[in-house]
Amino acid sequence: MATEHIRRRLAAILAADVVGYSRLMERDETATHTALTARWKEVLEPLVKQHQGRVFKRTGDGVFVEFGSAVNAVECAAALQGAMKAANEDMPEDRAIVLRVGVNLGDIMVEDSDLFGDGVNIAARLEMLADPGGVAISDSVYQHVHGRVGIDFVDSGLHEVKNIERPVHIWTWSPNGRTKAAARIIVEAPPPLPARPSIAVLPFDNMSGDPEQGYFADGITEDIITDLSKVSGLFVIARNSSFAYKGMAPDIRKVSRELGVRYVLEGSVRRAANRIRINAQMIDGTTGGHLWAERYDRGIEDIFAVQDEVTRTIVSALKVKLTPSEEARREGRAKVDPEAYDLLVRSRQTMLQLNAQASRESRGMLERVIALDPNLAAAYARLSIITFAEYVNRWNDATPENLTRAMELARKAIELDDTEAQAHISLAIALTWARRLDEAERSAERAVALDSNSADAFTSLGNIRDFQGRHEDAVALYTRAHRLDPQFDMSLHFLGRALLTLGRFDEAEIAFKRRLTLSPRSDMTRFYLACLYGRTGRHEEARRYWQETLEVNPNFSVGHLKQVLPYRDPDTLDRLVEGLREAGISV
Repeated sequence: MATEHIRRRLAAILAADVVGYSRLMERDETATHTALTARWKEVLEPLVKQHQGRVFKRTGDGVFVEFGSAVNAVECAAALQGAMKAANEDMPEDRAIVLRVGVNLGDIMVEDSDLFGDGVNIAARLEMLADPGGVAISDSVYQHVHGRVGIDFVDSGLHEVKNIERPVHIWTWSPNGRTKAAARIIVEAPPPLPARPSIAVLPFDNMSGDPEQGYFADGITEDIITDLSKVSGLFVIARNSSFAYKGMAPDIRKVSRELGVRYVLEGSVRRAANRIRINAQMIDGTTGGHLWAERYDRGIEDIFAVQDEVTRTIVSALKVKLTPSEEARREGRAKVDPEAYDLLVRSRQTMLQLNAQASRESRGMLERVIALDPNLAAAYARLSIITFAEYVNRWNDATPENLTRAMELARKAIELDDTEAQAHISLAIALTWARRLDEAERSAERAVALDSNSADAFTSLGNIRDFQGRHEDAVALYTRAHRLDPQFDMSLHFLGRALLTLGRFDEAEIAFKRRLTLSPRSDMTRFYLACLYGRTGRHEEARRYWQETLEVNPNFSVGHLKQVLPYRDPDTLDRLVEGLREAGISV
């Protein structure tokens, strides 16, 4: 037989590679190669020998190591990251060689001196899920090392990974003592490139010399994403997923693969008084090649015109033709009061904190924006969302009147600018919770028509379909939202809810577990998992997740959910809650 020389055995595999290797090589190829060669020889090889391992493959910026013991592999991984950190102490941050490390325990094939199979492949995928300087391990490794090594790993849930059929349960450790895995991209089979030219905009660097101005650079980035997303000829990744790379120096080709886009825009913002300088460059993520770079130097009052210039440059470079309606929307982009724009940006960053205090502060900023510029539709649209959020979260003494006020504000925004997609989304959300589903549907459909790249618009329409009882339609819309914004945890939560309602339990479980990696403190996702496990006879897990729901939110109430979730069929939630009763849980 041709395969007689292939043997199998169980082994722990450590995979490591360099974060941002292409960027380092581009800056100084010789120095990077020399430094990395020295690290492998002076740091890696002695540690591998000390922990009784064997290097069996090198991949330029990466290495694979075999161990006969999972404990040895994990201890070597931790020691390697500690030694690399020490070696980087005297190096400039932008030239530091930082590793990600993954460890898996599994069956491997041995051919001559090389190793193959899922045991090796999963280790490589785990490495991609680790934080820079951190370690990610599979559940099989965790079960062997828990309590035997002095490292506290955090449960980061189930992940679908490339070329592996089943989800992989991972645990992570980060050098700062807390895992960032919940804030990273879920690595799954890379999505195919869309038929349309596709792009992601990474967070622009703040070059103002004042860290406090970071919110302004973020705001510019978000506005460019929003402006690009309104071009129907483009496929644009949403803000949440682009900002998952904030504070990193990612390999652009890896970003391209992970987000499923061909082009990546990156840049910087420098603000001085009421002037800004924006540097931007577009990169082909499939090759790493730079396509163009531009600098824009203007007063803040012309910021909308600058954003339009950036969009038009990209559209021209990608040979995308604006539709007549898109051209009309861009005619005569108005100037903006610098203080109003600053407050508009600051309010958005503040509201992302998602708590009552942030809501109050953001509201005050937007009210000031409206006082400065009563014709700025975006301010009314955002104020509508805040007013609604206060109602649904029961913040700041909100009452049912908040819903009415949220609708009024959204309609005011639409009156000022009917092409403001966020205004239609805001109105759709308020109408949904007021149980006016058919009216809400029309508003959400209008938002989708205005912005075919808006994950929020597709999510809003998905919710309406779900509450109408059109759950299959909702699944398709949530899936579309997730493709546009892989880091938007709520689309995964809603997708799981619709799948659970349809009885597609395995798919629902994966969606909910993914959501928990992005939002580990979610009470609602734990509640639905408890219902799911009750429905599928996994009663011990149902009781555990129900208990965790109450630990996260002691005031959690199924009765309150029944009152506020606007299902057209009031028995829908009862059918889900039946799973709790089957598990012996009284609600």
